[in-house]
Amino acid sequence: MNFSFTKNLPGLEKVQGYWRRQGFVKFVFVALFGVFSYQAISISNANHAGESIQDRARNQANKIQTSTARRGDILDRHGNILASSRLLKRVILDPMLIHPDFIPGLAKALNMDEDKLSTLLAKKRVIKSRYLPIKKNITLTDPILKNLIAFKKQRVKICIEKMIDAEISLIDKALNALHLQSVKTEKIKQPRCSKKRIGQGVVLKQDTQRYYPKSASMAPLLGRVNAENKGGSGIEAEFESVLAGVDGKSHLNFSNTGKKAYFNPQLKTHLSHGQDIELTIDTDIQYHAYAAIKKSVLKHEANSGSAIILSANGEILAMVNYPADDPNDKSLYNPSHYRNRVLSDKVEPGSTMKPFTMLLALDQGKISAEDDELIDVSKSIGHLKTNQEVRKYGDAITVKKILQKSHNLGTVNVSERLKKEDMYNTWYKLGFSHPLGLIPSIENSGSLRHYSSWGMMDKRALSFGYGPMNTNLAQLARAYLVFANQGAMPNLKLVKNMVYDEEKVQIFKPESTDKIAELLDSVASNDGSGYWSNIKGYNIAGKTGTAEMSINGAYDKNGAQRTFFAGFVPVKTPKYIMLVRLDHPKKCFSKGKVKLKRNCQGSNSAAIVFNETMRHVLTNDKSIRISLK
Repeated sequence: MNFSFTKNLPGLEKVQGYWRRQGFVKFVFVALFGVFSYQAISISNANHAGESIQDRARNQANKIQTSTARRGDILDRHGNILASSRLLKRVILDPMLIHPDFIPGLAKALNMDEDKLSTLLAKKRVIKSRYLPIKKNITLTDPILKNLIAFKKQRVKICIEKMIDAEISLIDKALNALHLQSVKTEKIKQPRCSKKRIGQGVVLKQDTQRYYPKSASMAPLLGRVNAENKGGSGIEAEFESVLAGVDGKSHLNFSNTGKKAYFNPQLKTHLSHGQDIELTIDTDIQYHAYAAIKKSVLKHEANSGSAIILSANGEILAMVNYPADDPNDKSLYNPSHYRNRVLSDKVEPGSTMKPFTMLLALDQGKISAEDDELIDVSKSIGHLKTNQEVRKYGDAITVKKILQKSHNLGTVNVSERLKKEDMYNTWYKLGFSHPLGLIPSIENSGSLRHYSSWGMMDKRALSFGYGPMNTNLAQLARAYLVFANQGAMPNLKLVKNMVYDEEKVQIFKPESTDKIAELLDSVASNDGSGYWSNIKGYNIAGKTGTAEMSINGAYDKNGAQRTFFAGFVPVKTPKYIMLVRLDHPKKCFSKGKVKLKRNCQGSNSAAIVFNETMRHVLTNDKSIRISLK
């Protein structure tokens, strides 16, 4: 007979499996206690590179915050902007955070082709890159910016399939954990869908861009900024310390003293925005001078061209060079196209120096420059030989004719009456070989050898712009200011509100400059060498110049020349003084003739630039009356 004790013990069937369940509960409790204990110990003793978690938190709360200074603007004399820093935005994508479902809307917001955007993102994901600059130089009014801001606020339903364990009962999970049984779970796919914002996947960064509204016409003068937003050349580089300003820096220190915790900002550097610089340049005059130089260089197939226009008090109204690049186009950079040849190139000025030879001779009473005075040109002097071309004006000519026809032998004949010491002292007072102090980092002051080292040929050559001197175009223009200042010469000025030495150097007598100015009026006439400079209705005075180019220390055997024109208007009390230079023009025409002229000279090249520029300037300046002459 079999007996069952379970049937005889009341309630025992209710507690079957009791010990198993009690063991599971104990196991869970011990496991949780162990996890919490481990975390507590880890946090209190966490060490990262030798520092505690408390130190790491403190260090993360201490940082330097930088406020970027705004670069100052460059303005012309009327307040027109020549260079300014525009606030822009750029768009950076994180390819790892951008789901394919975002791409159609993102492409539309960016105004991009959807396939192109998708390809770019895919390439970055392959290399696990989290940085993709996709758009730059976005202005604050660009529709793209508005589209992106709106798109980032939208929610897009994103479904992601994940492999998860199939559900098993709680009891089976516990038994598996206690190793009392082994129930294998299956992996199944399950879609997880949620509405997400594009959020961190698209970042808008603030940016600045230096903008030059006048494009290439100002490039060699202003220069441009480099990739670090620092001046690379020209005004931008010369006045970097003024334009750049100083970034503001503050030290954010997290303080936890007493009952309060707060950030304590400590100022390290004051934020100081860059200052604006106002130039003496007149944007309108600069534009017309640049257009005329560019046209002339292309028409005459010259290597380059440059010009400078001054007011009577020495303020620079225009300083132009060509070739020149647009500084707004960062894909273009040719260093020679940012070369300010007006200041950086030293040249022999040729016949543009003849008026000063005549001024000195007139001042010293060596000539009278009257119509009844004749200068003998019948005999050769040094290497200057009398020939049919030289003598076509006769064996004796007036000073007026010497200037009008740019007669070398006649000029040398006058210079023979002067002492070389006096010529040296006069040229020195005119500023040759002296720095102008306009943009010192690029200026070439030229040279003027001391008269003690001259031979007779040096003095003769000096009288018509060769020999022991060379100069830059700005220095030559400054010398011509004597005609606008009764024989005195002021300093040149490029930046307004700067302290300049206003003292003028008296070089010639007022009556001498008035007399020679009248004679130079004949140069800018149909009978003079500067016939192309003549402007109907206005009294123009000027002087042409042609000089052989020195290459590697020797004059070019192929006849490469520089051509010049120096002019001022009106003849009495001049308001504008302009100097023009063309390097190696190869294709010139005579006035009134279609036939190509073989030789290019100041008369048929540089003088044209003066004419085309001054016609625009005088048309817009109602203060200069039209002559009835």
